[in-house]
Amino acid sequence: MALHGNPPPGAAQLHLISGLPMLRPEEQVFEAMLAGWRNQQLARNLSVGYVEDQERRVRAFVSHANTMPWDWTPQHMDEWSADLRTIHGCVRGTLRNYQGSVRQFCDFLTDPAYGWAEECLGRFGTHPIQVVYEWNAAAHRDEAEGEPERRAFTRPELEAFFDHADDQVLRVRGKGRKGWVPAFRDAALFKTAYAYGLRRNETRMLDLTDFGRNPEGREFGEYGTLLVRYGKAKKGSPPKRRSVLTVWRWTPDIVDEWISEVRTGMRHSSGPALWPSERGQRVCVQRLDSRFSAYRDALGLDPALEFHSLRRSYITHLLEDGYDPLFVQQQVGHEYASTTAIYSCVSSDFRTRTLRRALDASIEAALLPARSS
Repeated sequence: MALHGNPPPGAAQLHLISGLPMLRPEEQVFEAMLAGWRNQQLARNLSVGYVEDQERRVRAFVSHANTMPWDWTPQHMDEWSADLRTIHGCVRGTLRNYQGSVRQFCDFLTDPAYGWAEECLGRFGTHPIQVVYEWNAAAHRDEAEGEPERRAFTRPELEAFFDHADDQVLRVRGKGRKGWVPAFRDAALFKTAYAYGLRRNETRMLDLTDFGRNPEGREFGEYGTLLVRYGKAKKGSPPKRRSVLTVWRWTPDIVDEWISEVRTGMRHSSGPALWPSERGQRVCVQRLDSRFSAYRDALGLDPALEFHSLRRSYITHLLEDGYDPLFVQQQVGHEYASTTAIYSCVSSDFRTRTLRRALDASIEAALLPARSS
């Protein structure tokens, strides 16, 4: 709402000079709309990256509809949604994000406080309307909408994957090639991602200074805790930080060997990044995905396994090892326990052992009175 009569940040009068002719009126008004919407979102303290994603989706809709916002109809949205699902193969969550961006843009354009409907009516004889409704938008009915084939590694699969990564280091080094250092980095990186239950970006954005001591875990030395500074953020919010405790005794050896003995051989080792690349200060996401896929495919593992499966495996294996579910939830930074439960892929053997323990405890409790008598 404007204060003291001043127009709001995205108002039409702030982005268009009234009364002056335009060489390309449709294009210029549309760009002014986007500029106004951008200012309105930034005024709400939304992140620049989120605002740019919003604009990109609206431009994609304009390109598909081949018409400007003041001529949009719900049918344009129906056709675009069908195209995203059937031709581009977008999953439900992605489709909903695209529809949500257009819905918010239409909300902005049709708000009388910004004056865009009046501006369009005067220039083009028509005005924008809302084209995304409950009846033509993807509904969010489930807490988890991930692809059902995505899963955690089994323990033998994970061991084989790490062994293969180590073998690549030995193979390249045995041939006298310089590429053994990046191969070592990737092997250590995958193990670290699993050891702390990290996402891809959380892993690649780690710095040397992110490790610290845990007073209650002195056996881990300088690697008792890990500060994750680039955790997954809510829309429009900065990255979410969390501290992850080291749980496995082998983890410090992996990290220390990389930092103390191997990392210094990287070209950009003078920088702060824990995982520098051969060409830049920090390894990129595409590199992580391509190396992971190469190792997985070389072993003939399930194509459904992805980098995020390391995080699923961390959650699953901690739960199978008897760690408290609340501890696991806090380690991976989930706001709700239900999210952690969705990630877990405990084995049938684990469920059988859990049931057996519960039954044995029940039988033992039932026999206690008889034994006492």
